[in-house]
Amino acid sequence: MKILITGANGLLGQKLVSLFISKNDSEELIVTARSPLVFPFKGTYEKLDVTNREDILTVFEKHQPEVVIHTAAMTQVDDCEVQREACWLQNATAVQYLTEACEWYQTHLVHVSTDFIFDGSKGPLTEDAASNPVNYYGMSKWEAEKIIQASTISWAILRTVLVYGITQDMSRSNIVLWVKNSLEQGKAIKVVSDQFRTPTLAEDLAMGCYLAAKQKAKGIYHISGKDFVTPYDIAIATAKHFNLDASLIQKTDSTQFKQTAQRPLITGFNISKAEKELGYQPHSLAEGIALLASQINS
Repeated sequence: MKILITGANGLLGQKLVSLFISKNDSEELIVTARSPLVFPFKGTYEKLDVTNREDILTVFEKHQPEVVIHTAAMTQVDDCEVQREACWLQNATAVQYLTEACEWYQTHLVHVSTDFIFDGSKGPLTEDAASNPVNYYGMSKWEAEKIIQASTISWAILRTVLVYGITQDMSRSNIVLWVKNSLEQGKAIKVVSDQFRTPTLAEDLAMGCYLAAKQKAKGIYHISGKDFVTPYDIAIATAKHFNLDASLIQKTDSTQFKQTAQRPLITGFNISKAEKELGYQPHSLAEGIALLASQINS
């Protein structure tokens, strides 16, 4: 089976490629990114800008993938709020182009979405919860979901929450690495205790994508961790694992932060559908931090 991965240079993209290689099965990977790969890869690489319709059609015509795992996106929430045209192009228009190509080549699409399509009024959420994004990033990702669902293609939408992990040449940090690095430098940090999430280890999200692709799963699946916690809880767990000074972590709430884009207060996912139908089994938060730590040490 030919499987094409977009956004291979991102955290999820790199974890996905590594996972497929480790499985050593019969899949033929076509790995794509907008720029040269930041990791060694002996297989097929294609330069691909998913905001360029002709680029997509050229790659599809050349390789005719059976499955596409679409991880490429603009995910910096505050940037999306300000750079709205770029956000819409990367998160919605690009999905329209990909969906058209999937229709023409009868390709199954596995699309990665987000908990930010919800308004933060409750959680953990099941797949049938009503969408109501409170920021432009969430709006663009919700539009992508609607584009896919209105199409005639075979598809799976995998929503995820607050992804963390580490890999080489990362373009951005995440909450666990930020807390670890700040405390190691002796910096006092303020972390909110009124937002609730089910943080997701990057390896677990990659596994969710892998399972959905291999099974050509259809429908919406919530893919995240099990632990329903606050960012403050995550910070304390990080300090504890790395034996860092937790007294530097100051508890605060969302009203004290002036961020460009509003964040939903409560999300987090009920993952029972993914567990039952896909065989998805995520790490606990403590296990995820321990795995990240082992990768840093190695």
